Amino acid sequence: MLLKSGQRLQSTACDTQVIVVRAPVTELDLRCGGAAMAPIGGEVTRSELDPGHAGGTLMGKRYGLDESGLEILCTKPGAGSLSIGADALPEKGAKALPSSD
Repeated sequence: MLLKSGQRLQSTACDTQVIVVRAPVTELDLRCGGAAMAPIGGEVTRSELDPGHAGGTLMGKRYGLDESGLEILCTKPGAGSLSIGADALPEKGAKALPSSD
């Protein structure tokens, strides 16, 4: 799927919803709970949650890969974990603030 910044997606395997903050220029197989994600508002065919991808998502957390340029924000939590294909999509940590010395 070719992602665009601002695009809203939902999981077909759980309640997770995300918004794309930064999108790569290449197509990615973005999944949640082991199943492909779908645009919010469209027709959704429900999928089974894969137990191997059931780590869950947390609302308000950002997930992404710096090398691909992908960053997404979770707007609704769910039981499925985010992945690109079979590879888990890590949660992004907070940036360190500059020293005030």
